[in-house]
Amino acid sequence: MVGYAPGAWDLFHVGHLNVLRHAAANCDYLIAGVVDDDMLEQAKGRRPVVPVHERAEIVSHIGYVDEVFIETQPDKLETWRRCQFDVFFKGDDWRGTPKGDELEQRFADVGVQVVYFPYTVHTSSTKLRRALTLLESPAESIEQVALES
Repeated sequence: MVGYAPGAWDLFHVGHLNVLRHAAANCDYLIAGVVDDDMLEQAKGRRPVVPVHERAEIVSHIGYVDEVFIETQPDKLETWRRCQFDVFFKGDDWRGTPKGDELEQRFADVGVQVVYFPYTVHTSSTKLRRALTLLESPAESIEQVALES
């Protein structure tokens, strides 16, 4: 069974490792999708800290990953046409959302199962990015960001 686990994998942390570990335990061959810089900027409104080829290099050296695929377009069905996976892994923050429901339906039509894994709440790239911003900010900004958290 071929599994596919897409992600930005920016500022790689233990939550990312957990997703790949769980995905590998639920398939025979794991492809990790690495979303390219332009797609991330379009989706999240900012470019990743680490460029796509460096992120792909990092992910390719994780023992759970058998192959890396750089995603250059947003349609996951098109990615499936290129990679032919049987199961698609996603964080459970997508479960029950309109995007998640649509993804499940589109994949069901081609026989792909969607499996959700728990989102690592205590560690995220967003939190790491915020911490980096604090380190680069003057003292007044640090106090303001702390109040916003």
